[in-house]
Amino acid sequence: MGDDDRQWRRPAGPPEPPPAPPASASPPYSGPPRSAPPPPGWQPRTLIEVPPPRPLPAQDLTALDTQEQQARTVTYGVAMVAGAVLLIVLFVVCGRALL
Repeated sequence: MGDDDRQWRRPAGPPEPPPAPPASASPPYSGPPRSAPPPPGWQPRTLIEVPPPRPLPAQDLTALDTQEQQARTVTYGVAMVAGAVLLIVLFVVCGRALL
C-alpha cells in the first residue's frame, strides 16, 4: 500500500460505541384524529343527470379499407418522389464537390 491509502485505514484501537438516541419528551405520532362519520344515507349532491350515450352510426368497413389503401398509395408515391429529388440533389452536391 502506498502513502495515499494511509488516510483510508481504520483508526487503531477499539471502535467507539454508537451514540445513544436522544430522549424524546413528546409521545410518538399516533396519526390524524378520527373524523365524524357522515349521517346514514348521505350522498354527494347530483348537479346534472347525464343522458345515456346515443348509438354510433354504422361503419362501412369495405369503404374504409378502400380509402386506407388509396391513402397508402398516395403516401408511397409522395415518398418515392421525395426520395428521387433528394437523390438528385445528392448527386449534384457530390458532383460539385469532386469538380
